[in-house]
Amino acid sequence: MTTFDLSVVPGFVIAVVLILIAPGPDLAYMVAVGLGGGRRAALSAIAGICSGMGIYAVIVIAGLGTVIASSALALTVIKIFGAGYLVWLGIGALRSARTATRNQRNLAPDRWYLRGLLVSLTNPKLLLFFIALLPQFIGEASSPTLQLTLLSVIDIFIEFVLYGAVGLFAGSFQSRFADSAKGGRVLHYISAGVYFALATLVVVDLFVQ
Repeated sequence: MTTFDLSVVPGFVIAVVLILIAPGPDLAYMVAVGLGGGRRAALSAIAGICSGMGIYAVIVIAGLGTVIASSALALTVIKIFGAGYLVWLGIGALRSARTATRNQRNLAPDRWYLRGLLVSLTNPKLLLFFIALLPQFIGEASSPTLQLTLLSVIDIFIEFVLYGAVGLFAGSFQSRFADSAKGGRVLHYISAGVYFALATLVVVDLFVQ
């Protein structure tokens, strides 16, 4: 029995890719960031999202994930905070659109990083994702902790590449049209719409549970 079981990695990669390419909050958020802030913002935001994923991965590896996941109150509080934060981001995008300014574009990279981090940490489905998926690929590894760590790193890297590419692609539209007042307004309105739609999905998810 080896420390790592690499034989399960190909299957894990396929599973992660299939899950990530399905439309979801992080993917939609990266589109909004790219349209609202451009390529530099997208890179900072995906770094923040991946940092949040790393924190959740550590929680799961430490064995605390199941404790949090079993608390309906904790998950509800996280979701409510996340919905409120997305609404706040949507309002900010609307303000930029209405004033025809480049406020979103001129935000410092660390602000986009923190936004991505918060969006990631206020999405408890990431925690549930790690709890549900990672243990399925421990395989014959002699060290489950190290195996889970390896899988987490692979997962985060794949998301960084895929969603980073989406953000950069969306950012290419921002760099083309944001210099015109009308184009900038349209992009900010689209970003605001994405934020509000994500917030609505979170709220709906709260009531259907």
